[in-house]
This record gives sequence, C-alpha cells and structure tokens, in this order.
Amino acid sequence: MARKGSSIRLSSSRISTLLLSMFATFASFYVAGRLWQESQTRVHLIKELDRVTGQGKSAISVDDTLKIIACREQKKTLAALEMELSAARQEGFVPKNPQHTDGSDTKKRPLVVIGIMTTLGNKKKRDAVRQAWMGTGSSLKKIETEKGVIARFVIGRSANKGDTMDKSIDAENSQTDDFIILDNVVESPEEASKKVKMFFAYAADKWDAQFYAKANDNIYVNMDALGSTLAAHLGSPRAYIGCMKSGEVFSEPNHKWYEPEWWKFGDKKAYFRHAYGEMYVITHALARFVSINRDILHAYAHDDVSTGSWFVGLDVKHVDEGKFCCSAWSSEAICAGV
Repeated sequence: MARKGSSIRLSSSRISTLLLSMFATFASFYVAGRLWQESQTRVHLIKELDRVTGQGKSAISVDDTLKIIACREQKKTLAALEMELSAARQEGFVPKNPQHTDGSDTKKRPLVVIGIMTTLGNKKKRDAVRQAWMGTGSSLKKIETEKGVIARFVIGRSANKGDTMDKSIDAENSQTDDFIILDNVVESPEEASKKVKMFFAYAADKWDAQFYAKANDNIYVNMDALGSTLAAHLGSPRAYIGCMKSGEVFSEPNHKWYEPEWWKFGDKKAYFRHAYGEMYVITHALARFVSINRDILHAYAHDDVSTGSWFVGLDVKHVDEGKFCCSAWSSEAICAGV
C-alpha cells in the first residue's frame, strides 16, 4: 500500500510539472506576441510620423532649415512679448476706459489733464484763472467734453492739518469742485517737487489722458494753441514737452534758486536738459512711469529740475517747444502771465 501511494504522488507531481510547463510555454508565446505587436505598432507610428513631418527624408534643404529656425525664433519672441504684456498689465500699462469699435463705449479719451499748482492763500489768483480761461461749473465741464481738457487746481494740506486754512480750501472746493487735494503733501516750498510728482501720479491713476501738464496759477493758458501743439505729438509715446534749458546750478544758500544737492551735478555745476518755467507736459506713458515709481523718484529743490531728472535715464523725446516759454506771449503762444 505504501508503494502504491508513493506512485500516485509521483504521478500527480509529473502532471503538475507538465501543466506548469505548458502554461509557461503559452505565456511565453503570449508575451512574445504582444511584444512583437507593440514593436510593429511603434514601427508603423514612426513611419507615419516620418511621412507627416518629412523627417524621413534623407536630408533637409537649407531653405527648410531656415524656415524651421525662423519659426522657432518667432515662437520665442511671441512668448517673450506675452510675458512682457502680462507684466505691463500688472503694472497698470493698460487703458482703464478703452474705446470699443462696436460703439458700446463712445466716451472720448481726454487730450490733457492740467494740474494748476496753487497755494493755501492764493484764492484771488485761482478766481482770476477761473475767470480768464478755466471756467467754473458748466463751462468747466464744457471744455472737458468739447476740447478734451481737464483742468484742476492742485494743493496740499496745511502743516497743521485741519486748521482754518484747510477748512477754507475744503469749503472752496465744495462750491467749485475743481481741486485735487493731496492729503499726503504739506503745502510748503520745500515740498513743491513732491507736489508735482504726486499730481502726475494721481492724475495718471484717475484719468486715461493722452498728456498731463503742470502749470502755475499765475498764467493764462491758450487752450486752442495747446490742443494744436499737443496734437502734433500724439505719435510720440514718451514725449517731454516744454521750454527747455540746462542752466547753472547755484550752490550759494542765499541765492533764490539755491540747490542743496548742487554737488551731484559735477564740477561745472550745470543742470541736465529739462523743461522750466510755468508750464510743461508729459505723455501718458511717462505719467504712468511716475505713478508706478513715485516712492523712489528723487525730488530736488525745484520741481522742473526734479521732473527732468526722472527722465534722464529713459528713452524720452525732449521737445523744446518755444510756445511754452510763457514770457514771450503771442497769439500762437500757449501761456502768458495773468
């Protein structure tokens, strides 16, 4: 019985081994078949890719090579431009009120925003400006809609904020509604440059105009002459327009035009090219530049020098326009004393 049981176990072991061998053989055939099928599929795909892309040719012509290189360069350029456009949009270099060609937005873009620098005690001068050329109420709105000129008085706050002088300006503004009141600027000669800088920044943030002008409250502005002159520079995106000069830097503390930082201008003590006088103009792009960099742009003792310094290192077109030399008044001049 023992020998018979041993024979049965041996026979069962041989059958299991045979079945395992058969399974392994079939599995090997299956795997080999799958690998062959995959390889055939890859070969077919490679041939199709070669046929479609032309890479199966024995050689690529010089013209084709140049076309491929040009295409790749264009893709790189397009990607770079898209990145620059995205960065520009984040920095604010996008019109806030774009006009639509379908007529859904017919609002006209302002030509120029004029910031008239005034002081706390200059109400008589402001009234003279309103009467002479700026207007009030409906007439002020009329020059905005018909001529595209937005004019506002620009003023800071008293050193003692909330005093009677501040209240007087608030009361005047409640009647005329023609002020830009800069709460973070102290109304003093020492902050005149900061005042102009903050005006450009404020105006560029509030109005999407073609140009931005700084003017004093002791001049008459010929708006027709201003409009025609600025229209000639609409094709210059970074124009800085005014009565240009260089001039001497004065290091004597008692001099009217004393410059405390005179030593920055070299041994000959000569200013760089800048627009001086009672009025000058910058384009939208430059006003946006001032707005974005307001916290790091340096202010010298005089606002015209400060403004010129902000554009020294930029690709800016300096336009020496004699019509902005307000001392020489004529029918074609832009400004004159009042």
